[in-house]
Amino acid sequence: MEKVNLIATTAFGLEAVCKREIAALGYNILYVSDGRIDFEGPLDAIAYANLCLRSADRVLLKVGEFTAKSFEELFQGVKALPWASLIPIDGKFTVIGKSVKSTLFSVPDCQAITKKAVVENLKQKYNVQWFEESGAEFKIQIALLKDIVTLTIDTTGAGLHKRGYRPTTSKAPIKETLAASLVLLSYWKKSRILLDPFCGSGTIAIEAAMIAKNIAPGYKRKFVSENWHWIDKKVWNNARTEIGRAVNKELTPQIYAYDIDPEAIKLARLCAKKAGVEESISFNTSDISRLSLPGDYGCLITNPPYGQRLGYDKETKSACEHLSRLIPKNSTWSMYIITSDTELQKRLNRKASTKRKLFNGNIKTDYYQFEGPKPPKSIINL
Repeated sequence: MEKVNLIATTAFGLEAVCKREIAALGYNILYVSDGRIDFEGPLDAIAYANLCLRSADRVLLKVGEFTAKSFEELFQGVKALPWASLIPIDGKFTVIGKSVKSTLFSVPDCQAITKKAVVENLKQKYNVQWFEESGAEFKIQIALLKDIVTLTIDTTGAGLHKRGYRPTTSKAPIKETLAASLVLLSYWKKSRILLDPFCGSGTIAIEAAMIAKNIAPGYKRKFVSENWHWIDKKVWNNARTEIGRAVNKELTPQIYAYDIDPEAIKLARLCAKKAGVEESISFNTSDISRLSLPGDYGCLITNPPYGQRLGYDKETKSACEHLSRLIPKNSTWSMYIITSDTELQKRLNRKASTKRKLFNGNIKTDYYQFEGPKPPKSIINL
């Protein structure tokens, strides 16, 4: 298999970020649609995409695509695909599905027919009537959109947001993939200061430190496709060796993370240690009312408490009041805030340079970007 067609799924609003990441890996972008980026690459793209993509939710292997308006067309279309070249005789395969604006709207029926068609395909290849399904896992997804059927196999397993550094969840956490995307959407660079005054378990700061030091987000975890017989172990070993060599071990970025809850800071330090960036972040227990900005031309990136997320409306207003006082103390700073608070600009008495619609889990939010002046070249080129 010289080339593979892959799909990186991502949260709505993060498609452009994910597309840039895939392009930076050197892969050919085929097209971009809501929540997905289709791309093409060599076989080892399965390894590099899973190991390196910061904003993607998972990486799917595209097996085939066709039109089906009847269950018979669905059955024959699925059966004709090259399942036997992908799934071994002992492979464990399940089928999940979704259908949007399609004639075949019953997802359970589509899943059952897909499973039956795959089994018939494998029976012809292996000349058996029953499969033990005790081997490697192959999760098949059938997705119907306006009668177009797309069949994929999940190469990731547990979602890509599960980096492996957060052993437990703190109150109202932000996903690692979204946290990384907030940093990538900002104008922060590793030479600039980054500050999060509401750090919680430290996810934004940790993701920023990993970006600065060029630590691949999937470096310390495993993926379901590592057990597939048709991907040589050397593919994964070589990829991990290469991205391990690319880590900037000498760099210590200026990243500051604060929270009023000492238990949150304790957890954040533990997470940073597991991520290998504990020396790159200064964690401190502090109320935002007592904070000062450390230096010039920094970036404040934060996920402050807001009503839908925590239910504390008073805390939301208080956070905004303190933010509105903090930034004017140093006009060189830029501020990036994700929140569901639609009154944020009014509360801060500032108009955002850019506002992006994003989702924090299933909560609709906006990412407000208040850009400060461009830093001098002496800072940019550090």
